[in-house]
Amino acid sequence: MTGDYAVIALYIAGMLGVGWYGLRLAKTKSDYLVAGRRLGWFMYSGTMSAVVLGGASTVGGVKLGYKFGISGMWLVVSIGVGILVLHSLFARRLVKLKVYTVGEMLDLRYGGRTSAVSGVVMWGYTLMLTVTSTLAFATIFKVLFDLPNWAGIAVGGSIVVLYSVLGGMWSITLTDIAQFVIKTIGILAILLPVAISSAGGFSGMSEKLDASFFSFTSIGTDTIITYFVIYTFGLLIGQDIWQRVFTARTPAIATSGGITSGVYCLVYGLAGALIGTAAHALYPDIASAQDAFATIVERLLPTGVRGLVLAAALSAMMSTASGALIACSTTTTSDLLTKLGLKKGGEVSRNRIATLVLGLIAIGIAMIVDDVVNALTIAYDILVGGLLVAIIGALFWKRGTRQGAYASMVAGTVSVVAFMIIDGVDANTPIYWGLGASLVVYLAVSFATPRTSDAILTVWTRRLNGEETPTSIREQEPTSA
Repeated sequence: MTGDYAVIALYIAGMLGVGWYGLRLAKTKSDYLVAGRRLGWFMYSGTMSAVVLGGASTVGGVKLGYKFGISGMWLVVSIGVGILVLHSLFARRLVKLKVYTVGEMLDLRYGGRTSAVSGVVMWGYTLMLTVTSTLAFATIFKVLFDLPNWAGIAVGGSIVVLYSVLGGMWSITLTDIAQFVIKTIGILAILLPVAISSAGGFSGMSEKLDASFFSFTSIGTDTIITYFVIYTFGLLIGQDIWQRVFTARTPAIATSGGITSGVYCLVYGLAGALIGTAAHALYPDIASAQDAFATIVERLLPTGVRGLVLAAALSAMMSTASGALIACSTTTTSDLLTKLGLKKGGEVSRNRIATLVLGLIAIGIAMIVDDVVNALTIAYDILVGGLLVAIIGALFWKRGTRQGAYASMVAGTVSVVAFMIIDGVDANTPIYWGLGASLVVYLAVSFATPRTSDAILTVWTRRLNGEETPTSIREQEPTSA
């Protein structure tokens, strides 16, 4: 596997080199957190695709294809639909607001005192999202070096933490573009056609597999619906996704680049399911479906090419892990630490320290979590159940109040966690109970409390119209590093 080692070594060196270059670009808070809000169409589309298609979409998507056939595509397809809806309906508004976090948006709309609760929920979501992609590193390094899971997680996670700490969103954006290209070549251009051809094409697979593998609903209608509820809605409100939206140079770039990214996600989801289906036709006795991706890569591809495809998988994991990590860091510093009055030191330095600490915490958690899809489900259940109603209400319902938003976030989050304990992490019920409780409480409390003041709504409307405010001007000023 000398050729594979060489390819992976070059890939890792390249990521660290780009991270070091990003250090020179991250001079202000805006640079470090949202790449100076200067991305053009190609960079925006590529980095958006990179951040949403991570370890769960790649390793997890192939795993679902191995178990359920073509119906395994629905997890990633629901993510793609979320990206399409976000950029068709919301992206222009979000770019104009010129905020850094979901919590800041909620404070702006409701008049403050909501970002502490939303920040806690978003913090839990972004941390678990970091964990899911960090966990997936174990699969790749096990194939390459026969490392135990904890060691593979430590190696992959450390690389992500290092380049993320150095240059923040600039390093992450530049590495994401490289990762997007590698992922497209490795997964779509190499592994997909090789896997299908080796399995005898669609006719060969149909002879070896049960007809259910070619049904679009074999995974279960209830599961498909739940994927859309969790992931499509989750993509509409996640800090990691919004933070990428904030990097767009103009609202038009965000819209067109995001729609392109959404279409790419749909193709990627179908590709992962087909690779998993081919893996089942070729190797029906794999002990764990979680190993389907690593198995088909290891057994089908020649040295060097195998290294490139494994680098593509690493790309998927690292892009999502780094995006979630910077989102978790931003939520920590902007929504949580500031509420505690911890504002000492330069803003860039404070964000670097937060990124380092949170990265180490994510690596530690990943070493004790054993299922990438379950970990992702936990993250999205908490996010959607806790925050969706308050965020959609903020954007579309003027009668919604701060008290209603606050109460709905608490009720939704508590309900999700409670039913995870009662029915299990992988059950479909927690998200529905969470959304139901959040909606009822939001409406009831909003109608029972005074309307949001005209002064607050006037500032909100001005920001939605893209008018300059002291906040949007000050963010461009250099901060001490």
